[in-house]
Amino acid sequence: MTFRSRFNMLSLATLVLMLGACAQKAETPGSEAEEAGPQASSSAGLPNGIAAAGAKLSGDKARSPTKQSCIDCHGAAGNAPIDPSYPKLAGQYADYLAYSLQNYRAGKRQHALMSGQAANLSDQQIADLAAYFAGQKGTISGLESVRLD
Repeated sequence: MTFRSRFNMLSLATLVLMLGACAQKAETPGSEAEEAGPQASSSAGLPNGIAAAGAKLSGDKARSPTKQSCIDCHGAAGNAPIDPSYPKLAGQYADYLAYSLQNYRAGKRQHALMSGQAANLSDQQIADLAAYFAGQKGTISGLESVRLD
């Protein structure tokens, strides 16, 4: 067997193992997990997020030290930021959103408003917010329509 053949077989075996590790069990319609709405945020090391709880929390001004909610700055469902420098949250990956909130909370990421907003969030609240905003239909578009000529 040539080096190239061994390399190809090894590459194929690695790919099969990676795909198997990434495969997730599909939930059946009406299952308990679907009804509760949890979304795992495994790479962020958080508990499963519940989108319904995140939806409620996203508009909760009383909990916030700045007396503003997520949707006050990021817009309804996270799609209409009040400032062009604020990100659209809708449709972003839950892990990315959770990781960002964890870093604001830990002081590893700084922002005049977000650092205070995230300071007192629990792991469950972060997971819930991430699940909610990740589940919203985003209006972010790709570069498919950009012409380079």
